[in-house]
Amino acid sequence: MNAGLSAENEASDSWVNGSIHRWANKKHSDITHQSEGAPMPQLHYFCLTKHMDYKDFITSSLEEAAEIANKNFGKVVGVTKADDNNQVLTETDLEIGKLLVAKIEREYPNFNVIDEEAGVVDKKSDFTWVVDPIDGSSNFASGVPTYGIYLGLLEGGFPVAGGIMLPAQNELYVGIRGEGAFCNGTQIQVSPESNLLKALVSYQIDGHQEEPSLTEDEAVLLGKIILKTRNLRTSGSAFELAMVARGAYGGVVNKTSKIWDNVAAQAVIEAAGGKYTDFYGNEMDYSEPLTKAKQNFTYCAAAPELHNQLQEIIGAHTK
Repeated sequence: MNAGLSAENEASDSWVNGSIHRWANKKHSDITHQSEGAPMPQLHYFCLTKHMDYKDFITSSLEEAAEIANKNFGKVVGVTKADDNNQVLTETDLEIGKLLVAKIEREYPNFNVIDEEAGVVDKKSDFTWVVDPIDGSSNFASGVPTYGIYLGLLEGGFPVAGGIMLPAQNELYVGIRGEGAFCNGTQIQVSPESNLLKALVSYQIDGHQEEPSLTEDEAVLLGKIILKTRNLRTSGSAFELAMVARGAYGGVVNKTSKIWDNVAAQAVIEAAGGKYTDFYGNEMDYSEPLTKAKQNFTYCAAAPELHNQLQEIIGAHTK
């Protein structure tokens, strides 16, 4: 391979996420000072082609995971987790998690992994795959078809690629930073609606038996949001995040989640033109992600103008 990338190769590489693309361009400028015909450094070529594979890897992995979910749907029993009455575990969670972690180990052996059930695999890498085998396990275990599977990738503390699979709907959402978001291969965007009163909004809420006042306060805020929207929808699962990405819902908010509930969803929604912050409008913080497997995360994800209006309601309530 020649020292300079050809125009054709540059075009084929254009979907690479922004930070990696900038890094690649820097390397390209360095390489052009070498003598004509000198080989491209193999490390650069390896890294670039690996990044080009993310979309295909996410697609094939989530399609395979969906086959397991569809095979087992309606045939499993959930067990409530000992440390959280809101969380349910099924054998299918474990089966899908094992599949996805094994595929990552095979294709990206030097990348870290965070899996909801398996925990943390530390490879001392700047890249971390984040897996939620079934988001909405309570729904799945009860035979309710609104659930999903998440697979997302962090570079440092930033989501650069992600996928949301809705097995029951046969819908696969993939987002790559700088390249857009797609549902079953068709590009999607968040809602163009600018009036919250004309939008469906989801509020995912858990019960806090350990501190009932938290749930009671959220219920008050929930009422305020409902009064400012067309109507409320909630399944407590990845289904809602996918609906925001495709523009069916205007937004979704949640005060109780984990890192694996967010990384893939943020990658897809932002690639679709949405805004994704914590519940109070601050930037999501995934720095040192391997230390945050047990940390609570909040989020507010919406079309940009609707996000602003949701933040006005939340801000007024919390003053």
